[in-house]
Amino acid sequence: MTKTIRLFLACSTFLFAVDLRQPSAFVIDPAQTHVEFTLGSTLHTIHGTFHLTRGDLRFNPVTGAASGELAIDAGSGDSGSAARDKRMDHSILETALFPEIVFRPDRVEGTVAPEGKSQVQLHGNFLLHGTSHEMTLPLLVEAAGGQYTATSTFQIPYVKWGLKNPSTLILRVNDKVDITVRTVAHNHG
Repeated sequence: MTKTIRLFLACSTFLFAVDLRQPSAFVIDPAQTHVEFTLGSTLHTIHGTFHLTRGDLRFNPVTGAASGELAIDAGSGDSGSAARDKRMDHSILETALFPEIVFRPDRVEGTVAPEGKSQVQLHGNFLLHGTSHEMTLPLLVEAAGGQYTATSTFQIPYVKWGLKNPSTLILRVNDKVDITVRTVAHNHG
């Protein structure tokens, strides 16, 4: 083996090892994040949104270990009805006591490709109404030029998790709410 080939192999191995050992860090842009909820009921389906206040994610591509948090302003819920939103704030989410809804990832299962589409599972703890719940979120990631667009759709069994059911005598709502999060993250090294 020539000296040039050995040097090339040594440099390639070093660069490959460094890339694999470096954790990836992503900053999530609240302005490019859409958190939507859908709640079925006997009369109609309720659609609404929440606002992400901050988000970051760090993970090690070799071990899958992850950290960071995605924080949603619990009081930003907008269902298109001021009366319903006020009830959601005061009686259901109790936003004066629990102002944020937070997801804290602890591991990524699968591989996020540096370009193109990837499907991974993001495992962590979902803090809602002061109580943490273990969850695994399916995540579709589209990567292009250091920017990652991610979408996740999942259900929150809010009644099972101890929140009040907003059903009335006339209007019956589901005990689970569907959530879809679409966001853009930028690699920060």
